[in-house]
Amino acid sequence: MKLLMVEDEAKTADYLRQGLSEAGFVVDLARNGLDGHHLAITGDHDLIVLDVMLPDVDGWRILRALREAGRDVPVLFLTARDSVEDRVKGLELGADDYLVKPFAFTELLARVRTLLRRGRNPALAEKLQVADLVLDLPRRRASRGGTRIALSNKEFALLELLVRRQGEVLPRSLIASQVWDMNFDSDTNVIDVAIRRLRAKVDDAFSPKLIHTVRGMGYTLDLPDADD
Repeated sequence: MKLLMVEDEAKTADYLRQGLSEAGFVVDLARNGLDGHHLAITGDHDLIVLDVMLPDVDGWRILRALREAGRDVPVLFLTARDSVEDRVKGLELGADDYLVKPFAFTELLARVRTLLRRGRNPALAEKLQVADLVLDLPRRRASRGGTRIALSNKEFALLELLVRRQGEVLPRSLIASQVWDMNFDSDTNVIDVAIRRLRAKVDDAFSPKLIHTVRGMGYTLDLPDADD
């Protein structure tokens, strides 16, 4: 997931970028309003963390321009302005959440993940498919070649993430944050065990094999190359 953070306080910006990066996100940082405005309008981000009090262009104007341009990317205001009037103004302008400084990073991370799970738009498709693997999203069911595959809730969530991001190499930290809602601890093998169990159900009895390990990087779900 790709985030844009618009924050002019250097220590806060660097702290947040490091924390969000370690949680598995790709973070673009704008340190003033002009750069933030440009990246918000032209970039392709999954969520924007936006300060209000910025040099040159304030957060209110950035959000107003974003919504007037028809961009529905979720926006989380992160600001020292804590009055009820400011909160109401932010939400009425189209912000999705409002967090007041000082804050706990764990709360910020939880709010970011909640907004990302909510998504930009409701999923229009009821089914996802790669080769003969089909995910029935409303029923939370998976099948290959017409054969039902019994999956736990976490296994289905993991498989859905892999299918939605088909062809992308997903690091363990991203999988941990998106499926287990936790920070990845390199000492635990929960992700590897989960992938192993999912592969046994989805791939072992079927062809072609869809779930692949990219050594030193993570996992991906994709059709094998013709040469493989």
